[in-house]
Amino acid sequence: MDQRTKRRRVGGQTITDVARHAGVSPMTVSRVINGQKNVREATRERVAEAIRELGYSPNAAARSLASARAVSVGLLYSNPSAAYLSEFLLGSLDQCSRSGFQLVVQKCDTEEAEMRAVDRLVAAGVDGVILPPPLCDARTLVEGLNAAGLPTVVVATGEPPTSASAIRIDDFHAAEAMTRHLLERGHRRIGFIRGHPNQTASARRYDGYVSALKAEGIEVDPTLVMQGFFTYHSGRDAADRLLSLPVAPTAIFASNDDMAAATIAVAHRLGLDVPRDLTVCGFDDTALATTVWPELTTIRQPVSEMSRNAVLLLAEAIRRRGAGKVAKPVDEIVPFHLVLRQSDGPPPRHAPRSKKAS
Repeated sequence: MDQRTKRRRVGGQTITDVARHAGVSPMTVSRVINGQKNVREATRERVAEAIRELGYSPNAAARSLASARAVSVGLLYSNPSAAYLSEFLLGSLDQCSRSGFQLVVQKCDTEEAEMRAVDRLVAAGVDGVILPPPLCDARTLVEGLNAAGLPTVVVATGEPPTSASAIRIDDFHAAEAMTRHLLERGHRRIGFIRGHPNQTASARRYDGYVSALKAEGIEVDPTLVMQGFFTYHSGRDAADRLLSLPVAPTAIFASNDDMAAATIAVAHRLGLDVPRDLTVCGFDDTALATTVWPELTTIRQPVSEMSRNAVLLLAEAIRRRGAGKVAKPVDEIVPFHLVLRQSDGPPPRHAPRSKKAS
């Protein structure tokens, strides 16, 4: 190896290379470099040895620039709903622009990818992280960010963690309100398409549906409850099954707008008129709710507002940390709204006939 090649190799060493050499995470290396105390002495020595062997040296000029740079906010995502993610990103970008922050966006599809993304964010020196659903419920990820000393805000979780701030709506009462609205319209056979089982908000929405039925003295019919995954295709499959029952539901409440839109598509394919033959309602009030026909009656979860507020909450946590103060986690619950449009109506005089989907 000639000297030029050697110099390029040594000069190109990163915090990730040091972590790999020492057999620890980049977060641990970062804590050692920054003199944090929550590292075992044996680990600290191993990291120090790796730094010496690799010739790693944080660039002084880069550190000087970093001290004057804009606040950097990391956003990790893996949401299957393009409509939801689009609104979330727009809100985050808007508030970051207003606040003079940089937004670093990383996609994470697996638990392994989540931890790699954390390492990259730590190595890149982000100041805090926002986790929209479903990553808002990834406890290992939240714990990893907390261990790295990165302020974190989770958005739209059903069960806020104790180590991070949260912004959410009351999913239970929102779903309860929608189910109660359908009951007031006269529906008694109300189908429900659940959200992804890995999201706590899904369980809260199902619980709200069950609560409203029981308050009306109606036992939950398990054949009217189908599992979805917050995707259009899962909503289509669930609607196919619901509308193929011997006695089909007169209304279907889907746990998000994507699955509700798919339900409308299935109804149209089967020759059912919405809402004359079948009422369909969704959740979130994304742009998709007013793109389909008829437009969806849905629960408005202010996604853009929540993502903007997440940036502001994070900014306050970062400011307090910079001042040497501890920012206690905040659990902020924002209002939801029941939005009435054209996709719901009273039940038909005769229950819809079962129609096998082709």
